[in-house]
Amino acid sequence: MALTDRTLIQTILHESHYSVASAHLSEDRTLERVKTCSWWPSWNKDVAEYCQTCDRCQKANRATRKKFGMMIQIKEPKSPWEIAHMDWVTALPPGADRSYNA
Repeated sequence: MALTDRTLIQTILHESHYSVASAHLSEDRTLERVKTCSWWPSWNKDVAEYCQTCDRCQKANRATRKKFGMMIQIKEPKSPWEIAHMDWVTALPPGADRSYNA
């Protein structure tokens, strides 16, 4: 008998892909895990969509990451504060009171 309850399907997808035991499996491995316990007509599409919309997977996926800039050699300064460099960290989540991003 096929599953029809969308809430239960979402729970199965979550546990098969995101749980501690699963550790963000690929689409293929998530589908294999889903196959061991359940079935519904659109499971291939649902598993693919779930994995492709997983925020953590998209951030970690090499294909979706922003390319790094070229590394350059830094001149050795002759005196303190002759050269200053800054690393920029962007796109941080807002703080709890939304007054800062860190």
